[in-house]
Amino acid sequence: MADDPVLTQRRDGVLLITLNRPEARNAVNTALAEGVAAALDELDADDALNVGVLTGAGRSFCAGMDLKAFVAGERPWVGDRGFAGIAQRASRKPLIAAVEGFAVAGGFEIALACDLLVAARNAKLGVPEVRRSLVAAGGALLRMPQRMPYALAMELALTGDPIEAQRGYELGVVNRVTEAGRAVEVALELAERIAANGPLALAATKEVLQAQRDWSQEEFWERQSTIVDPVFASQDAREGATAFAEKRPPVWQGH
Repeated sequence: MADDPVLTQRRDGVLLITLNRPEARNAVNTALAEGVAAALDELDADDALNVGVLTGAGRSFCAGMDLKAFVAGERPWVGDRGFAGIAQRASRKPLIAAVEGFAVAGGFEIALACDLLVAARNAKLGVPEVRRSLVAAGGALLRMPQRMPYALAMELALTGDPIEAQRGYELGVVNRVTEAGRAVEVALELAERIAANGPLALAATKEVLQAQRDWSQEEFWERQSTIVDPVFASQDAREGATAFAEKRPPVWQGH
């Protein structure tokens, strides 16, 4: 339904997920958080879907937590997915944030919970919580120092100052900078390139990259083997090699 807090649309292996509260700058209330969680469940459960793109309706990505709803007693956390239905556990499959306007406070934390970030040139990114005597507790304090130099992450968190998309690109936080109004288009193009690859390999690659941060070198080889060996033994791996030899596009089965 067009008035649902979260909309989904399938596009050839890609699930476009839209935060749909433009009148509230897509601020996160309980209904929106539950909608995001349901969309990620759909993405992970459907073998026909390989990649997700998450964006916001209207002129902005997300303004963060709906403070009016919070004061009224709503808590926008969903099970083990956490804040906004994504901050603690996103999708198993690759996920791209497409940001127009601004992604601030919890909105930036939602974007950081995604694997890749495409942003319009005029987009603003930041965590201004300290200006309200709040703390960016939806994952920014974990993910910002993973994606940018520690001192800069500390500065942004302590001042509450935003950065523009181009600065985010220079820091390695943003993957693509687009002209205003083209973030979703470019994110979908990127998603289509990813979705063309083997679904088992995509999920395993994401899992290893996310999990390896606290592994020792010795642990890395053992744990990586546990994750990737089933991929090498899969029908899709044989199909990939065969298609390459026969100079044709592969036909993935997801097993």
